[in-house]
Amino acid sequence: MKVAIMSDSHDSIPNLQKAVEISIKEKCEKIFHCGDLISPFMVPVLGKFNKEIHLILGNNPGDIYLLVQKILEYPNIKLHGENAFLEIEDYKIAMVHYPKIAYALAKTEEYDFIFCGHTHKYEIKEIGKSLVINPGEILGKEGTPSFVILDLKTRKYEKITL
Repeated sequence: MKVAIMSDSHDSIPNLQKAVEISIKEKCEKIFHCGDLISPFMVPVLGKFNKEIHLILGNNPGDIYLLVQKILEYPNIKLHGENAFLEIEDYKIAMVHYPKIAYALAKTEEYDFIFCGHTHKYEIKEIGKSLVINPGEILGKEGTPSFVILDLKTRKYEKITL
C-alpha cells in the first residue's frame, strides 16, 4: 500500500494542492499529515484527496474549534489530536509532531513506522525495527517543499519535491 506522508503546511494552499494532486496521481491509499495544517481554509484543500486522511495538530494548531467544525464536513479526514497510534494492515504506525518523541518511540521497538514533522527538514532514519520519517515541510520556508511517498509493504520511499 502506497501512502503519502506530509507535515508543516502552515497555510500554503498552492503547495498543499500540489502535494494532494501528486498523491492522487501516484495512487496513494492514505495521507498522513503530521501537524501544523493550521487554518480551517486548508481543510478543503486536503479534503480533495477522497481517501482516508490521518491528521494531528502540531505546535501551531490555529483555531482548533473552527478547524474541527470544518473537518466534520469531510468524513475521510480523521483528526487524532496531538498524536496518533494506528494499526493499518498489520503495521503499527505512530504519528507525532516532534522528532525527539519519534526517536524515543522507536526505541520501544513497538512501531513499524513513525511519522513526524516540526523541524521542516527532511530526514529518514532506521531505529531498531522502526522506519522514522520526517517528510520535510509543505510550506517551503526553510528549503524546497517536500513530502514522502512510502510503500508500507516494501518499506521503499521516495522524497517528492514540489
